[in-house]
Amino acid sequence: MTKLVIKPIDEQHIQVSGELTRNSIDAGLLLGSQSLTKHSTYYVDLSQLARVDTAGLAWLIHCFAHYKQQGIRLELQNPPEQLQKLMQLGQVTTLFE
Repeated sequence: MTKLVIKPIDEQHIQVSGELTRNSIDAGLLLGSQSLTKHSTYYVDLSQLARVDTAGLAWLIHCFAHYKQQGIRLELQNPPEQLQKLMQLGQVTTLFE
């Protein structure tokens, strides 16, 4: 198992790498260790994800909802094919547009 790593690239870009699965997600974990309030949009680079499952997709949906309540938009960049298929199967693709 590859550890889930969430790290800032710069002020508006966050990289998520490793495995985004039920075994790697902490229940209280959100994107970024610091509060995302400086900008209205943040970009989440998923190009380094090795694996993602339905729990990972649910976590992304939770993060999007959490930050949307704060008036912050998250935009996915480079989602892996595995995540795109899960989004299509779950009919949640439009949530991330």
